[in-house]
Order: sequence, then C-alpha cells, then structure tokens
Amino acid sequence: MRVVELVSCTRNVMGENSFKGAVLRVIIAVMENIYLIGLPGSGKTTVGRCLARFLYLDFIDTDHLIEERTGVSISHIFEIEGESGFRRRETRLLEEVSDRTQTVISTGGGIILSDTNRQIMRQHGQVVYLRASLEILWFRLKNCQNRPLLQTAGPRARIAELMKEREPLYIAQADLIVEVTSDTANRTARKIAQLIDIPPADREP
Repeated sequence: MRVVELVSCTRNVMGENSFKGAVLRVIIAVMENIYLIGLPGSGKTTVGRCLARFLYLDFIDTDHLIEERTGVSISHIFEIEGESGFRRRETRLLEEVSDRTQTVISTGGGIILSDTNRQIMRQHGQVVYLRASLEILWFRLKNCQNRPLLQTAGPRARIAELMKEREPLYIAQADLIVEVTSDTANRTARKIAQLIDIPPADREP
C-alpha cells in the first residue's frame, strides 16, 4: 500500500471536514524515510518492522543488510576489518538506502558517530530515537554473544560508556524521542505511528 491507498483508507475512517488536513499530513509523512536510532538493545529492528507494517512502508535493517550482502556476521567484519572498516561499509549502505522513500530504516547503534551519516539522515527523513535505560539495555543484552563492542570483561560498564558517549548525539539528531519501557514492540511502534505525521522542523543540513 502506498500514498493513494493510504489516503483512501484515511477518507473511509475520518469525517470529510478533517479529511484534507489529514491527507496533507499523510503525504508529507510517508514520502519521507523514517530512521530509527538508539543503542543496541533498544529494539530498533523489532519496533521498526512493526512500524513499517502499521504505516504501510518498506523496512530495512542496515546491520542485517550488511550481513546479507557480505555473507558474514557484523562480529566477523569487526575482526577482519576493524570498527573503521565496518563504519565505512555502514556509511556506503546508508547513502544507498537513503535514496529510497517510504521506508523505515533501522540503523546500527554507532551510525550516529559519523557526521556524514547524521547529515544523510537529516536530509532524507525523520529520525526517531528509541531511548532505553541502562537497566532495560542490560536485561536485553546480558546474554548476547553477537555484539562486538560488548565482548569485554565488563559489558554492563561498556553499555554505560556507550550511553554517555552517544546520548547527546542521539538527542541532537532526533525529531522524536520515544522512551523504551516494558511495552511490547507493537505498542511502541503504535506510539511512534501516532506522532510521526508531524513534519520535522527546518534544520541546518
């Protein structure tokens, strides 16, 4: 389903008096991409799939797409090419997928570190920061073995370090900040879907 079909659905469920304004918001929203940013464990992939389904948009997970194309895991790329090599791949892929429209794009937790990546996302859509507490992140990640940046003697402390390092960048980049709680991914996605039709404020590229 794309713009025409979504507009048709909107007409069916709304009164005619508010239809024109709703159409404008729908068109503005769905012609852009929606980028989900946040730390590992914040639920970007799961929430992104739900959000794409609710808004009738396509869905891409940048980490999963890199793994699909290379045929190896992110951890293996880190081992062979280092973090810098992975980040170069990440930026090239972000540039590619951002040429699309009407797509929910779930990004890697460190994508925000690159100024180039931040500019790409600003120019091609709205950015949603899934903000999770250290307690929630640790609960979700404590048994995870496929996160290269957490393969340390103190993974909980490492998560706290990443939060301190990246939180200001996430907040500065976000058009919308959504607190991650014990809600299901469906509920979080519905919360975003109710808010995302607000056009982003004008920002410097």
